[in-house]
Amino acid sequence: MYLFFKRIFDILASLLAIAVLLPFMIPIIIALLLTGEHCVFYFQERIGKGGRSFKIWKFATMLKNSPNMGTGTITVRDDPRVLPMGRFLRKTKINELPQLMNILLGDMSVIGPRPLVPHEYENYTDEVKKVFCGLKPGLSGIGSIIFRDEERYTSQASDPVLFNKEVMQHRKGDLERWYASHRSLWVDFMLIVLTVWVVLFPESDAVHRVFKDLPPMDLQRDVDDFNRRTSSAS
Repeated sequence: MYLFFKRIFDILASLLAIAVLLPFMIPIIIALLLTGEHCVFYFQERIGKGGRSFKIWKFATMLKNSPNMGTGTITVRDDPRVLPMGRFLRKTKINELPQLMNILLGDMSVIGPRPLVPHEYENYTDEVKKVFCGLKPGLSGIGSIIFRDEERYTSQASDPVLFNKEVMQHRKGDLERWYASHRSLWVDFMLIVLTVWVVLFPESDAVHRVFKDLPPMDLQRDVDDFNRRTSSAS
């Protein structure tokens, strides 16, 4: 019953959101056509439920060739590959709104694990892969909320790509295992509320007050430990 009501909610919510936000998105589409590389949407392969791949929709915020430049699929703060208008879209999370189409089509849900690119998916253990394969990826979720300022931490790492592989992906896996074992309509509803809340109040720690049994983590300490370890190794 949970999955049935979740899908009904996804359809209704995505249709309503598209109808309400379309007048707001049209000026963004026009602005993207007139600026940057004149590209409106960015389509990227992600891994969905059952390990099946799909194309995720986003507003274009980076240079088209950015996956083959610099840190690849890892974005750092003040990343030179991000287009001027893209900075605003990424900061406000508006660049994620086209994923309402993914939700309507059934590739994604409003709430779920963060959708992974194939090479990141392959870096996870079989246990974590099983979690990701058992759930539809979400427009938002516990990982999206906790890691809403991910670029802040990857930017501080001496090697952002290695830090993401060795540290951040383990933290993300812990969070998605937590969601898989706690998912319910109430949890999904609270994650929607918290998503709106942290967009309005980015420094808020409300998620830890609502969900007191989240896996413990200190991302700043993770960065410092990683930098010390890689510095001593070199």
